[in-house]
Amino acid sequence: MSRDRAVDALRAYAIGGVVLGHWLVTGLVLTGDGGLRQASPLAAMPGLAPVTWLVQTLGLFFFAAGFGSARSLARHRGGWGGWLARRTRRLLLPAVALLGTGAAVLLAATVLGAPDDTLALGLRLAVSPLWFLAPLLLLVASSGPLRAAVRRWGVARCALPAVAVVAASDVAVRLVPDGVTVPPVSVVAAWAVPYLLGLAHADGRLAGRRAAALLAVGGGGTLAVLLALGYPASAVGVPGVGMSNLNPPSLLAVALAVTQVGLGLLARPGWERLLTRPLPARVVATMNRDAVRIYLWHQPVLVAVTALTARSGMALPGLHTAPDGPAWLLARCCWLPLLAATLVTVVRGGRGTGSTARRARPVRPGGGALADRSAECVPGPAQVYDHRRSGRADLQEVIAVRDSDPPSRGRADGQPR
Repeated sequence: MSRDRAVDALRAYAIGGVVLGHWLVTGLVLTGDGGLRQASPLAAMPGLAPVTWLVQTLGLFFFAAGFGSARSLARHRGGWGGWLARRTRRLLLPAVALLGTGAAVLLAATVLGAPDDTLALGLRLAVSPLWFLAPLLLLVASSGPLRAAVRRWGVARCALPAVAVVAASDVAVRLVPDGVTVPPVSVVAAWAVPYLLGLAHADGRLAGRRAAALLAVGGGGTLAVLLALGYPASAVGVPGVGMSNLNPPSLLAVALAVTQVGLGLLARPGWERLLTRPLPARVVATMNRDAVRIYLWHQPVLVAVTALTARSGMALPGLHTAPDGPAWLLARCCWLPLLAATLVTVVRGGRGTGSTARRARPVRPGGGALADRSAECVPGPAQVYDHRRSGRADLQEVIAVRDSDPPSRGRADGQPR
C-alpha cells in the first residue's frame, strides 16, 4: 500500500505543534542562586489560550498512529506477535536511549555541582514526554480487535463508550474534594477516540469531504458547548487553574482532537499540493521517520540549552526571564531557531548509522558496466535488462538467459522488439 500524503502531513504538523507548543509555554526562570524554576506565560497572558488549540495536537498524533497501525497490520503477513514486537520496538528503543543518555547527563550535572532545583526540574521535564508511551502501546496492542469492532459496528458506536468514560472522569474531577486524586482512567479513553478515527480512515470509512466536515462541525460545536459550561479555554494545563484539559484529558481535549482531524481531512487537497514540492516533501518525510525521537528529545533540548546558557550568570531575555508579557514571547521566538538546530543535531546523532532506511546502490541507466553486461546473471542486487539497447523505448522485455549460452544472449541483444 502506498503512503497517504495527507496523513503524513498531519503527523508532521502534530509533532511540530507539540514541540512548538512546549517551547512557547514552558518558561524557565533563572533564580538568584543560579537555579531554574518553571513558569507559564499562559498565567500572565490568558488571552493566548486559543493559540493552544493550534499547538496542542496530540489528537492528530494518535489519529496518525491509528492510521499507521491499520495500514501496517494489513501489510503484515506473519503472526500478530511479530507485528506487535516490531511496533513496540520502534517505540521503546528511542525511549531507552533517552533514559540512558539522561541518566549520564544527570550524573555529570550532579558531579559539576548543578543546583538541586535545576536537576529536579530538568528530570521532570525530560521524562514528562514518556507518559504517552503507556496509552499508545495499549492502543497499538489492541489494534486488531479495535479494527474489527470499527468494521462491524462503525466508528461512532465504538467511540461512544470512550467518550462516556472521559465524561465520567470530568464529573469526578469536579465533585471530589481537594486533595483527592482521581485515577487517570480517561488517558486511554480520550486518546482512543482519535486512534479509532485513524483506524476507520485507513479502511476508507472517512473518505470524502462530507465525513470530514461532519467531524469538524461536530467537534467545533462541542467545543463551544463545553466552553459555555465552564471548561478552561486553554487546551494545556495552566498553573493556578483548578481544572486542566490535558492532565487528565477532558472532553474538551477529545472535542479538539475530533475538530482537528476533521479540519485536517478537509485540507487534504492542500496537503497533497504542498507535498508535490521537493522541500516540504523532504521535511515531512524526515519528521515522519523521526517522529518519536523528535517528540522525546524536544524537552531535554530546551532544558539543556537553558541550563548551559545560564552558566554565564546572565539572565537572557526569553530564555531565563519571567514570561510576563508579549516582550518575553517575542524574545522566546528569537530563540526557536537555536532550539530547532540543536534538536535536529541530537535527533540525527541518535539515529546513528543503524538507520532502518538503507541506501540503495545507484544504477547507471545508460552505459557503464551494468548496462554493457546485458542480461548476465551477476552477483549482488538483482539487475534488470536495459531495454533501451533493444529498440523502441515503449516496449519492454525482461529476458533471463544463462551466461554459458552465447546464442541466447545474442538473440537478447540483437533481435529487434
